[in-house]
Amino acid sequence: MIEVEHLSVGYDADGKKQIALHDVSLTVPQGTVCAVIGPSGCGKSTLMKVVAGLIKNYQGTVRIGGRPVNPQKMKIGFMPQNYGLLPWKTVGENICLGCRIKGEKAKDLAARTKALCARLGIAGLEKRYPHELSGGQQQRVGLARAFLLRPDILLMDEPFSALDAITREEMQEVFLSLWQENHITTMLVTHYVEEALYLGQRIALMSANPGFVQEIIENPLAGNAAERQQPEFFAMGQSLREKIREMGGRS
Repeated sequence: MIEVEHLSVGYDADGKKQIALHDVSLTVPQGTVCAVIGPSGCGKSTLMKVVAGLIKNYQGTVRIGGRPVNPQKMKIGFMPQNYGLLPWKTVGENICLGCRIKGEKAKDLAARTKALCARLGIAGLEKRYPHELSGGQQQRVGLARAFLLRPDILLMDEPFSALDAITREEMQEVFLSLWQENHITTMLVTHYVEEALYLGQRIALMSANPGFVQEIIENPLAGNAAERQQPEFFAMGQSLREKIREMGGRS
């Protein structure tokens, strides 16, 4: 479970104090996906970095599994927008990186890595480097690294935004398939309304200036591809767009 209570984050800009997040409270129940959506500049990525332990200067409380965030002692899977692959390491080395940092030995990872690569359609690419892969392949490597770690939580910051529409839908299916097997507690930042509806059992709608959680929406349509073609899905998407529009911004 991820628990965020009364979180506020500020920073100095041009000698003035700017507030990125103000009094944000959000709970992601164990084993669920929470999609975070809202206008540009509402602090979605800042929220993600706080939960990941990358931003430490804040007010409020953030807990993972009832404990304060501690990246050294916890397994936190983090997928940034640019996939986070190290260009000087091979695909295989990138996939194992998180586990190696946590002290797992290469020989103990071999079978799991092979199975994941086969599952994700990147078997045979282990010796290549990131620049030799397509965007979709790089994304699959990022997913393999995240799920190989067997993280306590998974944080995804617009992971599919750089992909074309067809590849993005393919990667949504790949992620959902892996998640349904592992049920890792996940926060997913996205600016695509349909992606939020398809992947998030819970949707956190954020408002800007400063960023705060305006509404938590329980989403019964998540995870079922057939629902994407139903009137209820379109209606809920239109409602979500309208709420974002009323806040004066694009997601």
